[in-house]
Amino acid sequence: MREVAGSWLSGPTSSGGGPGQKYKGERLGMPSAGEGSMASLGARFGALIVDWFLAYALVGIVVAFAGPGALGGETAAAVTSWAVPAVWGVIGVVCVWLFAQSPGQAMLGIGTARIDADERVGFVRSLVRVVFIFFLIPPLVQDEDGRGMHDRATGTALIRTR
Repeated sequence: MREVAGSWLSGPTSSGGGPGQKYKGERLGMPSAGEGSMASLGARFGALIVDWFLAYALVGIVVAFAGPGALGGETAAAVTSWAVPAVWGVIGVVCVWLFAQSPGQAMLGIGTARIDADERVGFVRSLVRVVFIFFLIPPLVQDEDGRGMHDRATGTALIRTR
C-alpha cells in the first residue's frame, strides 16, 4: 500500500523513470526558448487576468447602457456575480476554438496548442479546458512541463507564439 500511496502523495514531479529534463517541454519535443516553447507561469496568469478584466468590461458596458435588468438582475453586483464568469467562459471557449488563443493570450504572446497532433484545439477540448479552469485547482497542479491538469486532460499546452 505504501508504494501506491507514495506515487500520488509525492506529487507530479516525474512521469517516467528516465533522466530529468533540461527545460520545460523537452519531453514533449518543444524548443527550450522562443516561439513554440512552453509559456511561463507569469504569462499564463497575466493572460487570465486580462481575459477576466475583458469579461468585466463587457458586462459593465451592458449594465451601464441597458441596466442590470437587461441581464435579469436588480443590481450590478447581482448581475456581475454570474455574468462575468459566464462571459469569461464564452470568450475562452470561442476564442481558443477559433483562434487558438484568448484575447489575453494574444496580448501576452502565448497560445493554446495540441501536443498530440498538428491540428487546432477544437471546440470540445477548449470547452473542457475552460470547465476545468473554473474549478481553479486543476491549473494549479502542474507536471514537470508546467502543464496543469486541464492541459493534461485535453492534450494541450500553452506555448509562446512570438
